[in-house]
Amino acid sequence: MRKEFYLPYFENKKVTVMGLGVLGRGVGDTAFLAACGTELTVTDMKGREDLSTSLEALLSYPNIVYHLGGHTVSDFEDKDFILKASGVPIESEYISHAVERDIPVYMSAALLVSIVKEQLKNVTIIGVTGTRGKSTTTYLIHHLLTHAGKRAHLGGNVRGVANLPLLAEIEDEDFLVLELDSWQLQGFRDLHISPNIAVFTSFLDDHMNYYHNDKEAYFNDKAPIFLFQKEMDVLIVSPQAHTELAKRGFGKDAVVPEIIVPPSQLIGDHNRVSIALACEVGKQCGIPIEVLHEGVSTFTPAQGRLQPLGEYRGVKVYNDNNATTPDAVVAAVKAINETYQIKPIVILGGSDKGLDLTLLEETMRSDTKAYILLAGTGTDLLALPKDNVCETLEACIAKAFELASFGDVILFSPGFASFSTYFKNEYERNDAFVDALKQYKREG
Repeated sequence: MRKEFYLPYFENKKVTVMGLGVLGRGVGDTAFLAACGTELTVTDMKGREDLSTSLEALLSYPNIVYHLGGHTVSDFEDKDFILKASGVPIESEYISHAVERDIPVYMSAALLVSIVKEQLKNVTIIGVTGTRGKSTTTYLIHHLLTHAGKRAHLGGNVRGVANLPLLAEIEDEDFLVLELDSWQLQGFRDLHISPNIAVFTSFLDDHMNYYHNDKEAYFNDKAPIFLFQKEMDVLIVSPQAHTELAKRGFGKDAVVPEIIVPPSQLIGDHNRVSIALACEVGKQCGIPIEVLHEGVSTFTPAQGRLQPLGEYRGVKVYNDNNATTPDAVVAAVKAINETYQIKPIVILGGSDKGLDLTLLEETMRSDTKAYILLAGTGTDLLALPKDNVCETLEACIAKAFELASFGDVILFSPGFASFSTYFKNEYERNDAFVDALKQYKREG
C-alpha cells in the first residue's frame, strides 16, 4: 500500500484545529494536515505573542487561516471535521455547536488509530494508560520491541511527538505504541475503538480538580483503553488496576503478570510493576523472555520519571518532575529509601489538583531528611511547617544543596501540577530543573 493511503481523509477537506498549543504536538498535526492539502482554520485561546514559536513553524503553509485570542462560533460550522486538542474541556460550547451540526470531532491519537485500523490491518496497536507508571511502561515497551528488531513507533502523550505525521511512517506489520491519558481516551470513546493490546498500569486519585472530585468520571474516561476491544485483543493490568477494574465489573479475562525483577536501571516497586507489564506485552508480541530481559537491562529511565541525573558535589540527584500526585512522590521516596538506605532531601510543591495530601504530609515528616517547598496553590494546602518555602525552583535547589551532605540524595518530585506563574507546563518545569543544576556540576 502506498504511503499516501491517508490522503483521502484530509485532501481538500475543510478542518478547524482547536488548540494549537506550544508543546509541538498541535503544530506537528497542523503541519501534516496542511501538507496533505487540507483547508485549515486554526483557533486558540492564546494570542499571537504566546504562540509565536508555533506560528513560526507553520509560516510556509498558505492554506492556514488563524483566529487567535479566542474562539468564534462560525469556525465550528461547515467543516468536514474538527481536530480538538486534549486540553479542550469536554463541555466546550464550541464543540457542542459542531456536534449539533453533525460535524465529527476528533482527537489526534484516536484519529490516528482509527485510520490505521481501517487501512493497515496487520499493525499491532498497543495503548498504555494509568494514573502512575504509564510513561515508563510505554517507553519500556517501545524499547523492548526495537531491541527485539521490531519496527515500532511511539506516540500519544509523548513530548514533542505529533500523532498524525506517524501515518507517513507506519507500514503494515509494524507496532504502534501509545501513551494515552484520560483526555486522549475521550477521543477513543467517541470513535468506539480500543488498542489491540491495552495496558492499565494503575488507577489512583488524580485530576480531581478537572473531574470535580468524581473518581468514577475519571475512571470512565480511562475505560476506553479496553471497552471496545475485540475477541482476539488483550488487556494487561497490574494487580492494583485489576482490583479497581473488578470493583466495577471489568477485567475478568485480563492478564495480570507476575512481578518479575530482572536486572534493571529502574528503582522502586512501582517500576518493577512497569517492567512486568512491559515484558508481558513483549511476550504477547512473540518476543522470547531472554530477549526481553536483555532489553530491560539496557533501558534507561525516561526523562522526569525518577531519572538519575548523576552526582553534583558528591550528592546524587533524581529528577522525578512528572510525579504530579502525592502517591507518586510517596513511591519515589520509598524507592530512594530502599535503594540507598537513606532518607532523601525532597523538593516538592506546585498547583493544587484537589487531591488528598495526608499520606504525602506523613511521608515528608517521617521518611525524608528534609523537604523544600516550591510556592504554589497546592503547596499552600500542605499541613507542614513552611520554613523552607521558596519562590523559585532555583532557590529550592540552592536550599537543598545547603542542607545536603556528601552521599545524600536530592529528589525533585513535585507532587502537584506545574501550571503557575512559574511554568506554562510540566516540560518547562523539567527543563528549568535540569538547567538550574548545571552550575552545581561546574562547581562540583
